[in-house]
Amino acid sequence: MTLQNTADSKTLVVHYSAHGHTRRVAETITRALGAEAFVLTPADPYSEPDLDYNDPRSRVSREHVDHSLRHVALVHDAPEGFADYDVVLVGYPIWWGEASWVLGDFVRNNDFTGKTVIPFCTSFSSPVGASARDLAALSSTGDWKPGTRLEANIDAAGVCRWLERLGVEA
Repeated sequence: MTLQNTADSKTLVVHYSAHGHTRRVAETITRALGAEAFVLTPADPYSEPDLDYNDPRSRVSREHVDHSLRHVALVHDAPEGFADYDVVLVGYPIWWGEASWVLGDFVRNNDFTGKTVIPFCTSFSSPVGASARDLAALSSTGDWKPGTRLEANIDAAGVCRWLERLGVEA
């Protein structure tokens, strides 16, 4: 796959980050590509105790067990002019082998027609698994590419090497 960042194409980097790893990678991609950024912000933000997956009473643990709790309303579902983007990179942490459910409403509530969508996740140990495929299944539009797992502590040079493998000049 080759991505062309031409004067008439627009690239958007969308992400949700629980602990800052995905944010750091997304910011690196945004700078490297000269892209625009959109941060997915839950209307009810997750606190550190909410994110403690070792505590069965934590918010993420309860949402993991009870899928009906996974609807995470966002402050904004999409940036202004979402229809004008040609390429959308979507970044997220892996939670129990899945894309963070913060991504669900973003994917369900937007039309990806005519867009190339490139999912990427960050994790110290979990693989990308079916997370990207599951996100694509939430949308009936767009050209969703296979997802890529990036090491949570990847440096800027590693991110740029990944972009080059995608065919992007960073």
